[in-house]
Amino acid sequence: MEESTAEAFANRDEPVPLIEVISNDGLSSDSSERKRDRLLSSSKKQLSPDVGVAKSKISSLQDRLFTKLLQQVIPSEDVGGDGLETPDKRSTKYVGRPGFSLPLMTTNFRRFNARIGVVFVFQTRLIRLISWKTPSHTLSLLAVSTFVCLDPYLLAVLPILVALFSVMVPAYLARHPPPPPVVSQTPSYSINGPPLAPPRVVRPASETSKDFFRNLRDLQNSMDDFSTAHDALLKAITPVTNFSNEPLSSTIFLFLFTAACVLFISSHLLPWRLLSLSVWWTAIALGHPKIQTFILSHREEHIRPHERAAQSWLDRWISQDILLDAPAETREVEIFELQRRKGGRHGEWESWVFSPSPYDPLSPQRISGDRPKGTRFFEDVEAPSGWEWGDKKWVLDLWSKEWVDERMVQGVEVEIEGERWVGDLANEEVAEYSGDEKAVSVKGKERKRDYEYRGTSSMMGEWRRRRWIRTVRRKVVGNQERSVANAES
Repeated sequence: MEESTAEAFANRDEPVPLIEVISNDGLSSDSSERKRDRLLSSSKKQLSPDVGVAKSKISSLQDRLFTKLLQQVIPSEDVGGDGLETPDKRSTKYVGRPGFSLPLMTTNFRRFNARIGVVFVFQTRLIRLISWKTPSHTLSLLAVSTFVCLDPYLLAVLPILVALFSVMVPAYLARHPPPPPVVSQTPSYSINGPPLAPPRVVRPASETSKDFFRNLRDLQNSMDDFSTAHDALLKAITPVTNFSNEPLSSTIFLFLFTAACVLFISSHLLPWRLLSLSVWWTAIALGHPKIQTFILSHREEHIRPHERAAQSWLDRWISQDILLDAPAETREVEIFELQRRKGGRHGEWESWVFSPSPYDPLSPQRISGDRPKGTRFFEDVEAPSGWEWGDKKWVLDLWSKEWVDERMVQGVEVEIEGERWVGDLANEEVAEYSGDEKAVSVKGKERKRDYEYRGTSSMMGEWRRRRWIRTVRRKVVGNQERSVANAES
């Protein structure tokens, strides 16, 4: 293994970690390792789930089988309900990017790891800078930040200074290196004359060098740091912002809304330069090891009492001023009991189904010849999702005329007494009509033709229905369900 790559960026401050192979059920065996090696050797070939791989480009039967397996496991592009593809901008059809490919993923990770060293070098130097490893460097940072805070226009100069002293000057010194200590008689040397060394070119770290494994180590630790910080941030922010505790979240919302309104009016009156300078100096000072030790040692004595006092004041203010006693939202739902005449016109009525639609003569289901949808028994009718029953039982709607008027149902007769059935008109009673005031003759009687009002149902057609109503209310998530939801989130 090479010691290091001279032209590559890598964090060489810590030793190279040992590579350990942990035996586990989820890890690959020797046979899978050999299979992976064969796949890596053919990494130039893209095994995409949505692009067919030509047989001439597949070197072995195992690669071909693995490609088919990826095509079965990885879901295809979303297709709309009408059979047409939805225009998803992330799809490979709209963006010239390759699909998922395990060999391509491996190749890109190796290339990425060989070039990510500059990020880890910057991360290490930044941590050293704010943790007071070298106090003179940290004080220099505070001096520069003080000038920038007091005069924000200097921010335009910082990128130029970084380019000069971090890129140009080191590159020039690499071409004009100082003479060896034995040859040099003076502490300084002349930078005039022709270049003495080739220009420095930043190259990726070689996969056989220690820099490559240093990048792997830092990448592994960075992923762990990000996951830990992400979980800690969610643990601190989520309980007070997701309204699991509605009084507390409402208080936070009220404070933030008030602060936004106040800053919208008076933000130009605040001394932002002094505030930013104070915040920056306080943040850097808190990174000093002695200050951290002092704060941790005196936290229980000086800070905890103030935290408990502030928490008790907040709880008392919430209990007195934040009232969330609004009752749960209630709605009225309906179901239609459908019956069908059995045995002809004078036959008996047979209970058919409980349906959410009345299945009237001009309904789309009736015209297309579909059967009514629903459940056979009253007990099987369930409340809508997210709702619960507010009453103990269903109630018959005695105002059948109103729901017939609301739906503009035609070709039916309405019972105004008794069980309030709304039945289809018999076939010989259905006739053309041109308006509400025009009367037609049916068996020698004059009758207005939109729908009929009757006291009996002996002349009804094949189907009849009546409406049942019941109250539902929103489900209130209990403490146990809320804790389960928070644990899942």
